[in-house]
Amino acid sequence: MPRGERTRQDYRKWALRFAEAFEDDPVEMFEEPESRGEVNEWRKRWAHSPRQYDYAGTVVARILNWLWEEKRAIRQHHCAGFTKIYKVDRSDIVWTKTQRSTLCKKAPKWVCRILTTACETGLRPGDLIRLTWSHIEDTPKGRRIRVRTNKRGRIATIPVTPEMASVLDSTPRDRDLILVSAGGRPLTEHRASEGVRQWRDKAGLTPAALGFDLRLQDARGTAATRLLNAGLTLAQIASYMGWSVKHAAAVIEHYARVSPDETDAVLVKLAEATQGA
Repeated sequence: MPRGERTRQDYRKWALRFAEAFEDDPVEMFEEPESRGEVNEWRKRWAHSPRQYDYAGTVVARILNWLWEEKRAIRQHHCAGFTKIYKVDRSDIVWTKTQRSTLCKKAPKWVCRILTTACETGLRPGDLIRLTWSHIEDTPKGRRIRVRTNKRGRIATIPVTPEMASVLDSTPRDRDLILVSAGGRPLTEHRASEGVRQWRDKAGLTPAALGFDLRLQDARGTAATRLLNAGLTLAQIASYMGWSVKHAAAVIEHYARVSPDETDAVLVKLAEATQGA
C-alpha cells in the first residue's frame, strides 16, 4: 500500500470496487489477454472522469502485480501500462506574497500557520501535519528542518527562513506538533487543505475571482523561490522537491513574473543559480 493515509483510503475504495465487479470470476482469468479488454470495459463506468478512469487502472495493475510478484495464484497478467488520460500541470500556480497576506488578514491563526509553513518549506500536506520539534535541528548559522518525506521516503533538509522561524517561535515548546487545529488537535491532510480552501474563499481568492483554483499544494512552487533566496542551489531544490533542475528554474521564473515586488531580486539569483547548475 502507498504511504499516505489518504492514498491508502483511495486504494481500498478502488480495490473493493474491483473485487465486487469480478467476484464471480476465477483469478486465473487475468492470465488471459482478453482480461485486459474486460478491465477496460469496467473502467469505462468512469469515462466521464479521467482521473477516476486512470485510478481504476492503476489499482488493478498494482493488485495484479502483487499477485504475480508474490507468486500468488497467477503466473502473468495483461493489465499493466494502461494509457493515462488525466493530465494536469499546476506548476505555474503559486501563492504570491499579496495572496498570502490577503488570506492571513481574514483567516484564523492556525490556518495562516499552515499556509506559511507550506510556503516556506515546500512540504506536502501529509508531511506538514506530522511536523514536530524533533524535526527541528540547530545549525551553526540558524536552524533547519530535517524530515523523511511521506511520499518518496527521502530525507528533506530545509533551512528555516525568517518567516518559518516566526511560526516555530510562536509554537509552545510543550506541544509536540508544530501545526494543529483551532482546538489544538492533530490535523489530517484533508482538514489542513480544507481549512486553507475555506478561508481562501472567504478572503475573496476564489477560482472565479482568480481564474484558477489556488490550493495548499500549490505552495511548493512558492517554497522553491523562498529556498533559492535562502541559499539553496537549484540542484538541491530540485532534488528535495522531486523535480528536474530545468523544472525548478521554470517554476521560480514564473513566480518572479507573477510577483512584481520580487521580480528583480529573484531573477538575478535565478540567473546566478542557472549559470552554476
